[in-house]
Amino acid sequence: MRGFLASSIGVATAAVLALPVAFPTAALAESAPAAPAGSTQSLPLVPLGPAATRAPGVPGMSASPGVLPETQGLPAREVKTFSMVGVVWDDVTTQLHGKVQVRTRSAKTATWSDWQDVETHNSEHAADPDAVERGSGRVRGATAPLWVGESDGVEVRVQAEPGASSHRAPSRLPAGMRIELVDPGAETPATGSDGKNSGPEGDDKGEVVAPGMTMEMAESSSANIPHAELGADEITELNKADSTADAVFASDGELSAAAAPYIGPRPRIVTRKGWGADESLRESGFVYTSTVKAAFVHHSASGNNYACKDAPAVLRSLYRYHVVSSGWRDIGYNFAVDKCGTVYEGRAGGVSKAVLGAHTMGFNTNSMGVAVLGTYTSTNPPAAAVDAVARLTAWKLGLFNRDPRAKTTLVSGGGNRYPKGRNVAMNVISGHRDGFATACPGAKLYGKLPTTRTSSAKLQGRP
Repeated sequence: MRGFLASSIGVATAAVLALPVAFPTAALAESAPAAPAGSTQSLPLVPLGPAATRAPGVPGMSASPGVLPETQGLPAREVKTFSMVGVVWDDVTTQLHGKVQVRTRSAKTATWSDWQDVETHNSEHAADPDAVERGSGRVRGATAPLWVGESDGVEVRVQAEPGASSHRAPSRLPAGMRIELVDPGAETPATGSDGKNSGPEGDDKGEVVAPGMTMEMAESSSANIPHAELGADEITELNKADSTADAVFASDGELSAAAAPYIGPRPRIVTRKGWGADESLRESGFVYTSTVKAAFVHHSASGNNYACKDAPAVLRSLYRYHVVSSGWRDIGYNFAVDKCGTVYEGRAGGVSKAVLGAHTMGFNTNSMGVAVLGTYTSTNPPAAAVDAVARLTAWKLGLFNRDPRAKTTLVSGGGNRYPKGRNVAMNVISGHRDGFATACPGAKLYGKLPTTRTSSAKLQGRP
């Protein structure tokens, strides 16, 4: 399948009162472009006083007797409009052992939300330790992002875990913690670079090569030829027979005869251009592995408070959080699925190719990552989303002759569950927690994987 894998061109009750006149206003930490391209406000957290001197009503933030746990945060303040929040810190290898909570003010109603927990996933969604991406010097530790909708005020509390007993000191918080406030911008970003990836004077970053398309956009879009024409907003759905013919054509005839009968129908896939990815943010070029042996299913842990029409904005925010805030080369997931079952292209490089992602630390090589947008720890995933995961894996795993019901062997790249170099038997469709000690993809979504494997194999036409 060499031709098939070849590179394309290079917490309290809601407050309803308005904020006081002297409300502090945040400054942008980056030289952000106008709203259509999105922006990120990065604000340093500061030490907060003992629990007795803080505003009451923050769940789970009261101090136990003895040594008070370290607490940092940001007092309530007005900021520029944003829709997603997360906390980052300097050293990606440092763990955040504590509780992160935020509350936000709606830009539409001027009311404050209750305090909301932000999942501290401690870099489990990341490039492998030895990956070039991990060693770029830009990568930071980060919590999961939380989608809060259009907001213009924020308050943050981060408290370290208290000591297990009066004889044990509390945990310390990581150095350099900041709150990241992400505005997804408009669905169609303006052409041209926003300065995040610009090179020397005179280079072609941001150069318009076709109406509405820059060089970076053309590079990303061209990776999906011949499945879709240059500049397409979506890759159309195909039946099983046409999916097989399309795959054989795309592989220059190198797709094996054994694999061809078991390629599932190709689902409709919204391209990066279709969801409005600002291609000037990511690193140029693509990185591939040799094959796709397994699919890891995730939840984004960004909350369920989004409508399906908001999914492209959620994706643009995740993308910006992964690249600008966390320092990754691109969005970490290879694909995303929203609660209505729409499938989206994730990391650039071509939907049918073995693109190296940053989704399951230790097992990114020869795998793909699929994130269902939302949090499914105690909430059941919508049937449409589960069905979409089955359809997507039936097609993509079929391209590489993988039986969704089977086991495969992956080599650990290092992580908190398996040491580097160990051969690990995995389900071809696995949950994130199978490769890393984490709650992802949430207990409720993880419980759907056995039926997903069966459905995916049936779509492939396997006996």
